Amino acid sequence: MGGGRVTIASRTLAGVCIALVALLLAGCSTEPSDTGFMTSLQTPSQPAEAEMSPAVLREHQHILATYDGVYDEPRLQAMVQQLVERLVAASSRPDLHYKVTILNSETVNAFALPTGQLYVTRGLIALANDESELAAVIGHEMGHVIAHHAELREQEIRDEQLGDQVMADLTNDPEASALALAKSKLRLATFSQQQELQADAIGIGIAARAGFDPYGSVRFLASLERNSALKPRPNGVLNPAAPDFLSSHPATPERITHALAVARQYKAPAEDTPQQLAAARDAYLADIDGIVFGDDPSEGFVRGRRFLHPRLDFTFTAPEGFVLDNTAKAVLGVKRGGDAALRLDVVHVPAEQTLATYLTSGWIENIDPASVHDVTINGFPGATGTAKGDDWDFRLYVIRFGSDVYRFIFASKNFTPDADRTFRDSVGTFRRMTPAEIKAAKPLHLKIVKVEPGDTVEKLASRMAVPDRQVERFRVLNGLDSTTKLKPGSEVKLVVE
Repeated sequence: MGGGRVTIASRTLAGVCIALVALLLAGCSTEPSDTGFMTSLQTPSQPAEAEMSPAVLREHQHILATYDGVYDEPRLQAMVQQLVERLVAASSRPDLHYKVTILNSETVNAFALPTGQLYVTRGLIALANDESELAAVIGHEMGHVIAHHAELREQEIRDEQLGDQVMADLTNDPEASALALAKSKLRLATFSQQQELQADAIGIGIAARAGFDPYGSVRFLASLERNSALKPRPNGVLNPAAPDFLSSHPATPERITHALAVARQYKAPAEDTPQQLAAARDAYLADIDGIVFGDDPSEGFVRGRRFLHPRLDFTFTAPEGFVLDNTAKAVLGVKRGGDAALRLDVVHVPAEQTLATYLTSGWIENIDPASVHDVTINGFPGATGTAKGDDWDFRLYVIRFGSDVYRFIFASKNFTPDADRTFRDSVGTFRRMTPAEIKAAKPLHLKIVKVEPGDTVEKLASRMAVPDRQVERFRVLNGLDSTTKLKPGSEVKLVVE
């Protein structure tokens, strides 16, 4: 969570529920529809930042703010830039050049601006297991450029908007208008899905011609799908296995099947020897050894159920069973099982306004005025209250900490006294960090280790500095399915302190 001031976009309890539940998922960019295989490119050049137009510069700065700035690692930057140059040289537009920025975010994402600014998160680089997998992602983005998808998409939207307006002008039948709108949305979604599959095909072809393994796309999409499954999700909000026909991206299984068929056009599956594949993997792992993994402490970080923010000087611990996710705008949490969630963000409240008054000032509806009262949390003034929605009940806390106010919003589908007590206990852990805690706040990172005789997945996974599901996370991080055995002498990634 950055140091900016954030407000909840919607006043309604439904809006808050979205902030607590849907936003939890929106922050998980490893979802198949959010993985960064985004339709966003046009014909690029290589401008210096000073040469960007005001609009492009604003977007560039917004991206840096959203993704916690630049991850400054010259060795990694050089590796990615060289990979991009190989791809460009093998593409149908070798005259184009891209300026690559590695973003300091654990989110798995990659995208570009029309000017040729290409962005790749360190989270995506960490998930990939060789250069061919990373090349598949970047080649996909180039595929959008070569196929002029951005321009075609913009024209399609204009055409659909014109058609919708004509329908609205010709008929007063709301059902007919709604049907026309639904059909136009479906056509647009299908158009975009076709673009994504076409970009996959173009990207695989570019990667193959550049000397990369075309099956890198298949491997990365499989890792992406398994990584997505590790994200917490409240019941009934999202089924990752169910295709969304209005999604801008095809379901990952469909993309894997398609990518496999395309890759076979360039190389037989067993053409590369295990030794060749292992050598390519080892070279890539050597490049990413030591890369920061997970949150950067400068923007706050998660350790199990605990969140610490050394720069803002506070910490708190979530209730038992919660899994936390630190996003640019808020700390979000979901209880395993999906029947409870939380959100912590920061806002500015004038010093002359009491916190009890702020709770009832209208930023959230349906709050019970009788439930609002002042509290003190570890010496800091605060206020609390409850609100009720159709499916979720809410316990709200606001705490004045320095010049800002921190808002805890807890949501529960089964708001019992015990649940309310766990929320109160969690807020009671909110406190100022000690100097020793601030000094000890260091990021996790990847460590590349050699598999020794007798090592098993379970044994190595037990060394991972992750809060839960160590074996599953180890397999996903290393691109291993549930049946793959480790080979002595091979190298694997571990998440360590």
